[in-house]
Amino acid sequence: MSEYLIDGGVPLDGTVRASGNKNAALPCIAAALLTDEPVILRNIPEIEDVHVMLDIYTALGGSVKNPGPNTYQLQLGNITSSVIPAELAKKIRASILFAGPLLARTGKVILAPPGGDVIGRRRLDTHFLALTELGAKVKTGDDFTFSAKSLTGADIFLDEASVTGTENAVMAAVLAKEKRSLPTPPANLMCRTCAEC
Repeated sequence: MSEYLIDGGVPLDGTVRASGNKNAALPCIAAALLTDEPVILRNIPEIEDVHVMLDIYTALGGSVKNPGPNTYQLQLGNITSSVIPAELAKKIRASILFAGPLLARTGKVILAPPGGDVIGRRRLDTHFLALTELGAKVKTGDDFTFSAKSLTGADIFLDEASVTGTENAVMAAVLAKEKRSLPTPPANLMCRTCAEC
């Protein structure tokens, strides 16, 4: 049986540089679609998923520079397409992250079903629900089509805990119109359930 032998009593010294996290880097690349200003991302891991996301960003009209190790400068000139290239979308699941910001910027997104690892049931319903709550129409078939004349802020309760679903909703909401205020109920109106309002 293997074992670890740890001798204590020696103060730790030195530095460790934590590598970049894929699950943080991928939504940051998608979020760069929300502005025409240059976006500099540092400590980005050099992995296939990142390179595919950068390829999608470029295909949509963005430019990508690599000024140093693990550093990328992204800048969007004009969005040249609302269609995420199918051959790229099918390579990674994170391609769904472009739906929110691209919808907010152009009002339409066509996305082939995202690929990536098959590690069990991985629904996309939460993304559809969140974007629908903001005012989008979603059509599913061979491709997913998202469309909206405009997006409006909303209170959203997701039916499952989804990090990427939440990220998509937040990115889409960044450019949404202000949420409509609900009318204030009369002061003498009380809830039937607790009667304490």
